[in-house]
Amino acid sequence: MPTPASSLIAELPPRERILATAHRLFYLEGIRASGIDRVIAESGVSKVTFYRHFPSKNELILAYLQQRHQLWMQWFQDALNRHAEAGPAALADALAEWFASADFRGCAFINGLGEIPADAAVADAARRHKTEMRQAIASLLPEGDQQARQAGMLALAADGAIVRAQIEGSPDAAIAALRQMIPLLTAR
Repeated sequence: MPTPASSLIAELPPRERILATAHRLFYLEGIRASGIDRVIAESGVSKVTFYRHFPSKNELILAYLQQRHQLWMQWFQDALNRHAEAGPAALADALAEWFASADFRGCAFINGLGEIPADAAVADAARRHKTEMRQAIASLLPEGDQQARQAGMLALAADGAIVRAQIEGSPDAAIAALRQMIPLLTAR
């Protein structure tokens, strides 16, 4: 799932330009590493304009997480649909696409919670994201009494693969392990 390109950001209205710049910086470099002054400078807005739209960095962080959630979930559902003929293995195919993207830096919600663990709103955003991710994964499974349990286990395995691919800098081992786990976790 690509982050917004700098060349496209310049053409956006101020609020969207700030948010797109924050999205790129927060995801690629980290929330704490990306200060407000840098977001302002790179988005090309004044401080007054910035604070009119986002009175605090925390409000910008929450707007970023909301936007990231919407964009990522749309991408994820589309990727699952592209690989739907593979059944539950579509999960590994979709994640392999994401891991292969040049700007892959792991899960924005796991990263955000790791950077700001004491913020209840960030934790809530992460929980909502993971719940919807699990629901999307459930759509790959047959309906029945095992669907929710299997979706939960697959979501946990997917999170492990995401973290491993990020840490190792290569998706190969993470995808291989996930591909081996999927049949085990979905066996009746």
